[in-house]
Amino acid sequence: MSEIVFILHLVTLIFLGLVALRLGKETLTAFSALQAILANLFIQKQTYLFGLEVTCTDAYAILSLFSLNLVQEYFGKDAAKRVIKINFFLLLTFAIMAKIHLLYPPSLHDETHSAFFTILENSPRTLLASFTVFFLVQKLDVRFFTKLRNHFFPNSLPFSILTSLLISQTIDTILFSCFALWGIAGSILEVIVMSLIVKYFVIFFMTPFSKLTKRLVPA
Repeated sequence: MSEIVFILHLVTLIFLGLVALRLGKETLTAFSALQAILANLFIQKQTYLFGLEVTCTDAYAILSLFSLNLVQEYFGKDAAKRVIKINFFLLLTFAIMAKIHLLYPPSLHDETHSAFFTILENSPRTLLASFTVFFLVQKLDVRFFTKLRNHFFPNSLPFSILTSLLISQTIDTILFSCFALWGIAGSILEVIVMSLIVKYFVIFFMTPFSKLTKRLVPA
């Protein structure tokens, strides 16, 4: 059942990403930022996919970078760098607002505070690791994509995106797992391997759709 939901999730996100591209640079930029926020908001939800226990947020993080690659491809490297700054600012705003939201003491009739606390309360270590690694990986992804597009796959957008995402997500998974989960998880290596299996599946599933993007760029 989870696998069916997972495929539906991916198809829906890809469709929405293509619609965002069709609506223009501003919408695609906002869409990338939204995916980054959703990845951090929903990270505590876990499920089983293909026999592996994983979080439900890898698709959001990958689609955020996928959108970043599309911004760079169709609107330029400077636009992609601006997306990185916007993503970081909005993630920081979300984190600050989440902490402030939890400072309000619940009323006697409030029935949601415990749920908000469970979802929004992240340890400083996890929050710092998430922000730092995500910001670094986005900057690396822009550099990888530039080199791949200019020197290795000048005639193939899908291969450029595929290779860039595989490299950046491998780095992201290793760094985040080590910074945020070292000493907490039973086996860091197992966490990394399981996460990469799911991420690679998402990347290979998603990148062929980039062939459609050229037809969707606003004139």
